[in-house]
Amino acid sequence: MVPKPIIITSKQPPTTSSIPPFNISSIKTKEKPQTSQSQTLKTTTTTPPTKTLPTPPTITTTHNLKKPQTSSLPALLFNTFDDIINTFIDPPIKPSVDPRHVLSQNFAPVLDELPPTQCKVIKGTLPPSLNGVYIRNGPNPQFLPRGPYHLFDGDGMLHAITISNGKATLCSRYVQTYKYKIENEAGYQLIPNVFSGFNSLIASAARGSVTAARVISGQYNPSNGIGLANTSLALFGNKLFALGESDLPYEINLTPNGDIQTIGRYDFNGKLSMSMTAHPKIDGDTGETFAFRYGPMPPFLTYFRFDANGVKHNDVPVFSMTRPSFLHDFAITKKYAVFTDIQLGMNPLDMISGGSPVGSDPSKVSRIGILPRYASDESKMKWFDVPGFNIMHAINSWDGEDDEETVTLIAPNVLSIEHTMERLELVHAMIEKVKINIKTGIVSRQPLSARNLDFAVINGDYMGKKNRFVYAAIGNPMPKISGVVKIDVLKGEEVGCRLYGEGCYGGEPFFVAREDGEEEDDGYLVSYVHDEKKGESKFLVMDAKSPEFEIVAEVKLPRRVPYGFHGLFVKESDITKLSVS
Repeated sequence: MVPKPIIITSKQPPTTSSIPPFNISSIKTKEKPQTSQSQTLKTTTTTPPTKTLPTPPTITTTHNLKKPQTSSLPALLFNTFDDIINTFIDPPIKPSVDPRHVLSQNFAPVLDELPPTQCKVIKGTLPPSLNGVYIRNGPNPQFLPRGPYHLFDGDGMLHAITISNGKATLCSRYVQTYKYKIENEAGYQLIPNVFSGFNSLIASAARGSVTAARVISGQYNPSNGIGLANTSLALFGNKLFALGESDLPYEINLTPNGDIQTIGRYDFNGKLSMSMTAHPKIDGDTGETFAFRYGPMPPFLTYFRFDANGVKHNDVPVFSMTRPSFLHDFAITKKYAVFTDIQLGMNPLDMISGGSPVGSDPSKVSRIGILPRYASDESKMKWFDVPGFNIMHAINSWDGEDDEETVTLIAPNVLSIEHTMERLELVHAMIEKVKINIKTGIVSRQPLSARNLDFAVINGDYMGKKNRFVYAAIGNPMPKISGVVKIDVLKGEEVGCRLYGEGCYGGEPFFVAREDGEEEDDGYLVSYVHDEKKGESKFLVMDAKSPEFEIVAEVKLPRRVPYGFHGLFVKESDITKLSVS
């Protein structure tokens, strides 16, 4: 049965929860051993003593950390101040920033990079449509944290499985950002983490002072980049980029033998001087790419685009966004760019009481902003109040479904936005279909599923166009993913589902179209899945058309792949273009 549309008439009260606080008294960060051998994790931080973790299975690798250089007196002094801050001023007390909790189970980092290593196909066969590379990004801190650590922090690590003629090779490499390289050479962390380093005014002032001292003394040059590239990947202008919201894109190359190389920080010939979203949108029909950036200083939102050759056009500042909002994602149609001004943003009042600078504001009314996608300024932008509509990720959007004045947006609405930064296990996101008549201002909303769903994808050929099928990850609870569902947007209901099994969790599914496919759902869903009982990871290929997502192929991976964020499939033909561009 199709759920009835909801017509917005009044503001909805904020969602509350009665679930008691989470107990983390016995959490460990060790991964389950698969062999009888063990090794000692050699860290170069100033904290005593080092931890011992079991060796990942049967793969001989060389740890990529360099020995710390001889510390100067200023460096020793700064590290001492860091220890004082982490021990007395801002210790990791809250579960959301306690490494023992955040880096438990398969969220724990792998200790070494993995060079290209052959994998074993243990079920089915890998289809020719998958000749190419599935590559996924995610945070993997190179040092065990000395202080607070949030799930969104951590150096970016790319996990790439190269498929060719039915064979698979896995490779895991850090994104060689400036921050990663300079800290790797030093042997310890030099600047605070973005999401966990500034909880409270006192901690922010203390860490900010130490960071400023490191810059003045020459330990760190912020002009070379201060951020990470741990969130997602994008392929446009014949270049592959690792992306994060705190820095410029980093260009990546994929070698014929399955290795990953970081080419370097990329500013599009000097036209991109600041960070950009980790979720750019690519129009498959025109080859254009649309993006934005947001921040704590006006303009709080800036929109821009790239042509099919990757040439950046002029910025379009949006001053009608009057205060900073946490704008992680957006959508495009053939005529518009669609933004959401949600109840999550910069919250200085929370910092005073020791909270994160990013927090929720229940008094704020969420809005959707619609801007012509080829606008040269914001003069034709329109905002529409949509109370209680808070999204972290957009799925798709299109125009003209009912008439020329209607814009449709499909996205998971976070019903408990107050928990987004600190209590992810309490977050519930419900996918909605929102229609906006830009002439009358009437907004209607239709829930498509009551499940806790996010990390949803579509057939990329339908980006910005009306599509029928959505594939979404099941949170059980978030950020753990216990399976995937298929939603028919036309019918407004689920038409497919697969659960990974007890103790097995995956990540964002990714849709890869079949080479000879004629229908929207002709293709495969791929994802990394980890068995927490066995301590093993695998790569799953599922039939996207099958109601139960029948397993087409299952690849046993030579070591575990930690849970992460967003991925991308790069076709063999596109890899060739990367190597010659």
